[in-house]
Amino acid sequence: MNLYFRELGEGDPIIILHGLFGASDNWLSIGKVLADNFKVFLVDQRNHGQSPHNDSFDYPTMAKDLEEFISFQAIDNPIILGHSMGGKTAMQYAVNHPEKWKKLIVVDIAPKSYPVHHDTILEGLNSLVLSNINSRGEADRQLAAYVPEIGVRQFLLKNLTRGTNGFEWKINLPILTKNIDIIGDGLNGKLADTKPVLFINGANSNYIKEEDHGIIKEKFPEARIITIKGAGHWVHAEKPEEFLDTLLAFIQS
Repeated sequence: MNLYFRELGEGDPIIILHGLFGASDNWLSIGKVLADNFKVFLVDQRNHGQSPHNDSFDYPTMAKDLEEFISFQAIDNPIILGHSMGGKTAMQYAVNHPEKWKKLIVVDIAPKSYPVHHDTILEGLNSLVLSNINSRGEADRQLAAYVPEIGVRQFLLKNLTRGTNGFEWKINLPILTKNIDIIGDGLNGKLADTKPVLFINGANSNYIKEEDHGIIKEKFPEARIITIKGAGHWVHAEKPEEFLDTLLAFIQS
């Protein structure tokens, strides 16, 4: 699949993968800072952003997308960073191809299975009849019945775009809805190599708990785990300076 991407800067390559309902521009601020010293690839995963839509949607497939992207762009020995769903894609690729990357950073997700927990969000998104919506404000008001947090709504509604016949979704909402249980799948396999891996999680997030450290170490024996105080699931957006300090210290070590 020919994934959409943004390329910034020059230097050693860093590939960044966004999370569920996200897109490459979620990481643009971080990418611009990293671009001072690195060549940064911000990638839209399939069924998200400006990348193609497809009925196949699981981590082996998305790891294959990443493999093809790295090959097509002739990227040698990249640092790979993935957030949430993107972290699981990055982990699966890393396990499948331990010789084809330099360092791995996983942001606020563990290699375990998660129960479905986006039901209400998907119900809200699917409740919007886009042909009857004339403004983003109207979409926001309707979505508020399902998603009370304004920041989450603003994040989700970045997926709305105006087409020739009104608003339409950038995300492949029917396929995300159909396959939402697959997004919770755990990692298949473990890293059979001693390579540098960093897990960064937010102290206010429940995606990586103390009891998850065992499975992280089982799957990635050399993994370091760093918790950023005051951050939730969107660590990079909520605590960007602390996140960048942690990230750069690991990359440069």
